[in-house]
Amino acid sequence: MLRLLIPFCFLLLCTCSNAGKKNAVYAKIDSTKIAEAFNYCKKNGFDTTTAFFVDMAIHSGENRFFVWDFAAKKILHEGLCCHGMGKGSTGSTPVFSNENGSYCTSLGKYKIGIRSYSQYGIHVHYKMHGLETTNSNAFNRIVVLHSYYAVSEKEIYPFHLSMGYSLGCPVVSDGMMTNLDALLKKKTKPTLLWIYK
Repeated sequence: MLRLLIPFCFLLLCTCSNAGKKNAVYAKIDSTKIAEAFNYCKKNGFDTTTAFFVDMAIHSGENRFFVWDFAAKKILHEGLCCHGMGKGSTGSTPVFSNENGSYCTSLGKYKIGIRSYSQYGIHVHYKMHGLETTNSNAFNRIVVLHSYYAVSEKEIYPFHLSMGYSLGCPVVSDGMMTNLDALLKKKTKPTLLWIYK
């Protein structure tokens, strides 16, 4: 009887362990952040239909860029997102900075600005205006939302995204950027993008 129970217990332990890991890795968007983002958008005249969330605490090989629909209370799109390569950042350990020339990702809330031409990806980028002390230099640093062909359309975990795709910009796949562009072109109010960890 004991010999029969041991394999079962081992299988149960592995299942629970993997489930816990998956829940941690795939933790989508914290509900308190959704509420805070909605209140911020409402108070500051931003679009209140959707917002963009980038969770830099999630493994870079996992989806960590999310488009949230406030009304439907669901994620519309999700995908991989690069972080900046500066100050010794690695695929597993991003370093964050607001300094000019740092080539690092800056944490904080951003206003998505005008649409413009990009030499990368689908040749579209959106200006980004930092709204906090942690990202106030974003526009001057030319930190923009854009895509790059080498960013996978699918998760690559346990592998990390290669370094060097981003000098501080949130860089997504071409497919993701196509979706973001289609969404942003319809907006009459600015969209909030929030990068956090």
